[in-house]
Amino acid sequence: MTDHKLIDYYRARASEYEQIYYRDVPDRRKEIDEEADHLRQLVKGRHVLELACGTGYWTEIMAETAASIVASDISPEMIAEARGKNLRGKVSFVRSDLNRSAFAKGAFDFLALGFWFSHHPRQNYGDLFAMLIELLQEGCTAWLIDNNPPAEGPVVGSVHTDKHGNNFKHRFLDNGAEHTILKNYFTKDELRNIFAPHFRIERLTHNKYYWSAVLRGVNATGAPT
Repeated sequence: MTDHKLIDYYRARASEYEQIYYRDVPDRRKEIDEEADHLRQLVKGRHVLELACGTGYWTEIMAETAASIVASDISPEMIAEARGKNLRGKVSFVRSDLNRSAFAKGAFDFLALGFWFSHHPRQNYGDLFAMLIELLQEGCTAWLIDNNPPAEGPVVGSVHTDKHGNNFKHRFLDNGAEHTILKNYFTKDELRNIFAPHFRIERLTHNKYYWSAVLRGVNATGAPT
């Protein structure tokens, strides 16, 4: 199910979203830069499908080494921001709802999903994983990155937690507008327990500010596809 409140929030936030990457916190910046270096190597020469591409921060990094990228997002405002990046002529954009993905399996050999998993409802992981696994069946690798709980400044507590265990938080835009969005956080063990039944975990990094995972699908015998 599409979360229209979350979409409205990110459409309104598009022009200011990348502030998160440039906060004056050296350790935070170091984690991002190290992950960017790793991602450049992962996508080298690959044909990439990026879901929920947002403002294209990671799209621009992947475009340095990838063979091609199809970057999709449901927000036209986010895509407009992404189009302004230095994308080296190898990126095409598609406006698409991640929950209704119509991309053909086998068309890509790398899948990127940045800063979305924390917004995906826990009760709908099955649908998300089924879509990813279908894309992964042809030897594709998936890369995910997302936030750990805020580690600097005042920690804003949950507004509430629903019956599925989803956490909801207040977020404020530069103009003072307030939004309440779904935002889950995970320990490394929780991520391992969530992913392991569905994927082969090739890499799982859980740092102070961010976590990332490199995943591959598995077949019925448990072997990687």
